[in-house]
Amino acid sequence: MAKKRTGDPWMPADKYGRSLPPFSVNLLVRDVSRSVAFYREVLGAEVLYSDPDFAALRAQGADFMLHADHTYEQHPWTDRLLAAGPRGVGAELRLFGVDPDGLEKRARGAGAPVLKETFERGHGWREVWVQDPDGYVWAVGVPIGD
Repeated sequence: MAKKRTGDPWMPADKYGRSLPPFSVNLLVRDVSRSVAFYREVLGAEVLYSDPDFAALRAQGADFMLHADHTYEQHPWTDRLLAAGPRGVGAELRLFGVDPDGLEKRARGAGAPVLKETFERGHGWREVWVQDPDGYVWAVGVPIGD
């Protein structure tokens, strides 16, 4: 695995790995710093750690990770990661408890694609669908009527 980080990471990888909950999300991204900016500015995520290879983030109490493509160069997905185009088709990442109207405004201000403007869903959410720099779709919202 090619690393671009210089110096030591924030904590040993095995320690971080053992700290993860039973279910976690790891998104493979082309440019960690570009993605971190999106998650911090648009989604309001807290950046726990970031370097050119990896980032650990927290949004609404849920921790998730970003890994740069180059860290997966020995992985069976390598050829697919080199392909152009958006990623994540078929997966919708949902974040509950974030004002969709405010998030839509931040997304537009940051130039992030808004796939579906804020609307009310039959399942009880007011939500917006935004796309991160690599094409991952986030459905973000709050309960209707609260």
